[in-house]
Amino acid sequence: MAIPKVFGIETEYGIQTVGPGDNNPIAASSLLVNAYAAEVDRRTGWDFEDESPGNDARGFAREGSMPPVIETHLANTVLTNGARYYVDHAHPEYSSPECADPLRLVLYDKAGEEVLRRSMQAARRVFPESPEVVVYKNNSDGKGNSYGCHENYLMDREVPFSKVVAGVVPHFVSRQIYCGAGKVGVETGAMDPDLVKFQISQRAEFFEEVVGLETTLKRPIVNTRDEPHADPRRFRRLHVIVGDANLSEVATFLKVGTTALLLSMIEDDMAPSRDLVPADPVRAIHHVSGDLSLTRPIELADGSSATALDIQWELFTAARKFAEEKGLSTLGNEAVATDLLDRWESVLHALENDPASLSNQLDWVAKHQVMVAYQERHNCDWDDDRLAALDLQYHDLRPERSLYARMGMERLVDPEDVERAVTQPPAETRAWFRGNCLARWPEAVVTANWDSLVFDLGTDPLRRVPMMDPLKGTAEHTAALLDASNTPAELLDRLSS
Repeated sequence: MAIPKVFGIETEYGIQTVGPGDNNPIAASSLLVNAYAAEVDRRTGWDFEDESPGNDARGFAREGSMPPVIETHLANTVLTNGARYYVDHAHPEYSSPECADPLRLVLYDKAGEEVLRRSMQAARRVFPESPEVVVYKNNSDGKGNSYGCHENYLMDREVPFSKVVAGVVPHFVSRQIYCGAGKVGVETGAMDPDLVKFQISQRAEFFEEVVGLETTLKRPIVNTRDEPHADPRRFRRLHVIVGDANLSEVATFLKVGTTALLLSMIEDDMAPSRDLVPADPVRAIHHVSGDLSLTRPIELADGSSATALDIQWELFTAARKFAEEKGLSTLGNEAVATDLLDRWESVLHALENDPASLSNQLDWVAKHQVMVAYQERHNCDWDDDRLAALDLQYHDLRPERSLYARMGMERLVDPEDVERAVTQPPAETRAWFRGNCLARWPEAVVTANWDSLVFDLGTDPLRRVPMMDPLKGTAEHTAALLDASNTPAELLDRLSS
């Protein structure tokens, strides 16, 4: 039986320094993280002891494959909302706390944007002599370099990974039609730049393999990193690297919600009966990104063909059947899950009949509409530098500069809730316990990671509190325990008894 889904998003943000000085992205990213950490008095570092990004879900790794390098020396802190905020290679990265339904994840993804905005402001106050650092929520620098927005989903360890791959590949190839962020031009050899002037997805053209361990080179549609951040005997974490970073709340909601629902269907053997896997998934994901008409067929492995919309309709139909027979409890909140299904259906109808009607809901549609209007006003071609500048401005997180902020995009979460989510953790997962311990006793929590906290009580040895189940350590489980403990020593005594 499918297990409850726990969600997370890790977003690497694009950065640019403005003004004289050294344009070092690692230094600029560190400046952002350190300035924010100093202003909110966050000193707790990340515990790298259990990090194992080289573990492969297939039980082997392709010869010459290169798992991500763990950079323990860069700026790294844990926030009271349960999130991790750090420097990953040359980017500031915000990893959301664990969330128990897709709408909560949208909320904490938006809280991450607010953390980055406050970081820009803090950097100007703390380091006024340094060049201004500007942050963009996008996936490409326009020069052939891509950075990621990774999703994470809790799954049952007993489901064979080969079954997961077969089930998710059609979805990952086709879901970009509603969760693509849009992009002017082509940066790789994946498509003909003379034919493709605007893409649905920012990330699609950077994928070169179907299945693999890497995240920065030879990027695979299905990533095989086997690092559950939970009890490895019970759980796996599907680490998804194929998606765009979305500003649209509707796009994020659909991206994570439909994927989690499909994973529940796979666990319960209720995926579509028809084999929807493309004959060449890598070519297909490029093909879909370049097809703004949404009508060009993809050759499937069984010899038939289907458009990306056809694939999504078949997945939706199977999901509706799953909901009727099994319910939607695995998505945490059945009312939210019901809204997800309804919105998935309405968006597919709109994409089929009038994609422009989604200009206040989907990133790629909104951006494309702005680009076309600009071209008409200024009589310019797609290769005009002003369009590339507009593309980047869409993703600018500065409220006064952001093109997205002027688009009147539909909101799913309340700005006041976002404000609270910057500092308060979600109550429905172990992030509640992590965040509240950090808020109450920051001097006693030495390090933290997803599945444990390490306390220093002033006596040897350090004390580690394991949290191997993402759905334990919730407000329901631990609020009374925390309220009854005046010190961390009292808390640990109560936990051990």
